[in-house]
Amino acid sequence: MNKKVLIAGASGMIGQLILDQCLSSLEVTKVISLVRRSSSIVHSKLEEIVIEDFKDYSSSIKAFEGISTAFFCIGAYSGKVSKAQFKEITIDFALHFAEALRKESPQATLCLLSGAGADRTEKSRVAFAKFKGIAENKISQLGLEFYAFRPGYIYPVHPRKEPSVMYSFLRWIYPLLNRISPSSSITSIKLAKAMVNVGFRGARAEVLENDRILEYTY
Repeated sequence: MNKKVLIAGASGMIGQLILDQCLSSLEVTKVISLVRRSSSIVHSKLEEIVIEDFKDYSSSIKAFEGISTAFFCIGAYSGKVSKAQFKEITIDFALHFAEALRKESPQATLCLLSGAGADRTEKSRVAFAKFKGIAENKISQLGLEFYAFRPGYIYPVHPRKEPSVMYSFLRWIYPLLNRISPSSSITSIKLAKAMVNVGFRGARAEVLENDRILEYTY
């Protein structure tokens, strides 16, 4: 009870669902949402803080004080930004967030939305896998209670504009995909629920692949 939650990326598909669940939870007394621009959400538990640079929290460091659980859900689709931007968002943004959390709330739990294929050997030639692996490694070394979520295909429960033809195709074939290999994909709502459950109660492993994530969707 009396949990204070911090979320980065609440305007995204999963971050928004995590925000909704935290605001409706009887265990949560306050939610701080770090955003690039203000939303239209008004709630007695919610405090939004506009962040101009997700690598510099010097003017908003108090947002990290007294946090019980933090969720980092900021990300970018491969091919939608340059490789340099993708690296900055994936590694630098996540690491600076984690470092600020460790400084102000070292006992907090941090849940990172990573991705399937993240390579902790850091040797992959695929930028997505390599950068996700680097981010996981760097955060893991900070000493926080840390969980990295590696979902497979995330089925968007709510309508959205798909980022590419491939995602449009995956959404179309999802019912078949889920029947053939139910452990290789997950709905957006189930992923958000699992992240909240693990964030509040912990998990048996630091790295949660898609099949393991499904175990926490109770």
